[in-house]
Amino acid sequence: YMNLNVKIGGTHSGISVGPDGATHQALEEIALMRILPNMKIIVPCDALEAKKATIAAAGVKGPVYLRLGRSDVPTITGENDSFEIGKATVMKDGDDVTIIACGHMVYEALMAANELAKEGISARVINLHTPKPIDREVIIASALKTKAIVTVEEHTVMGGMGSAVAEVVVQKCPVIMKFVGIQDRFGVSGEPEERSE
Repeated sequence: YMNLNVKIGGTHSGISVGPDGATHQALEEIALMRILPNMKIIVPCDALEAKKATIAAAGVKGPVYLRLGRSDVPTITGENDSFEIGKATVMKDGDDVTIIACGHMVYEALMAANELAKEGISARVINLHTPKPIDREVIIASALKTKAIVTVEEHTVMGGMGSAVAEVVVQKCPVIMKFVGIQDRFGVSGEPEERSE
């Protein structure tokens, strides 16, 4: 209520913590944090971006939720890459489909774009490191350019980053969307690479 200058660092996000199972897998907190007025949400994609996000969070007044994973992830950003709260980063340009991801799923989105390129599909990849405040401009521009969006997140598909993107798209430029994330269920124990049907 008081818009206090509180910074919250949440770890063990998503299912990549693997064997620890549902009790240690945060799959719902982006949705919970999104509904709080004044709250900003940052989901960095690698260690370098996490450092920049931490510094940026410290520099803004008001509450910030910084979502961090536990597992090692490849470094896909550079020391000199810019980071601004509320401004997404286009990691790869493309014309046929836009893949919007956050957290370490940005790396997976880039890998998927490489696979799609082998099939002649040009995928644009966006690192939406700040689901709130959301970068409406880059989402709208991407929707208009590619006419199709796939959101990818290590979070429930209800209320998370994909839902935030859909809220922008449906109001400004409705296009075909697909949501990749955790369906209406809790996580399970297993290695991060394993898949449960």
